[in-house]
Amino acid sequence: MTAARPRRATRLGAVSAGESSGVRLDSWVWAVRLFKTRSLAAAACRSGHVRVNGVSMKPAYSVRVGDEVRVRAGGVERVVEVVRLVKKRVGAAEAVLCLIDRTPPPPPREVLLAVPQRDRGTGRPTKRERRELDRLHGFNED
Repeated sequence: MTAARPRRATRLGAVSAGESSGVRLDSWVWAVRLFKTRSLAAAACRSGHVRVNGVSMKPAYSVRVGDEVRVRAGGVERVVEVVRLVKKRVGAAEAVLCLIDRTPPPPPREVLLAVPQRDRGTGRPTKRERRELDRLHGFNED
């Protein structure tokens, strides 16, 4: 008969409620799986791709529960709200419990196909083409 092994705690790396200092921003976005490595998370923070409550923050900023974190990675912006602070990287199922995803849905495919795109390698648009683009986007100066 084998002895039962103790189960692993589900709150691995969770910060206790009494700890008010928060968790480093780069560590939290890595721990909840918004970035693949912590060094990528820190580099994104330094280059301004991670914003907390609308302001670019350094990697050492202390994230608190209730903060809104905007992460721009891979051409997509994710908007999440901090629900639980974690220091260590957690599994995907546990990471979902640490944040509320408020990312808006992507635009419909028809809208993306309707946006005109220039052929690659054709250079910069001419003054006439820029005026047409401005008119199309509603930036008329009239």
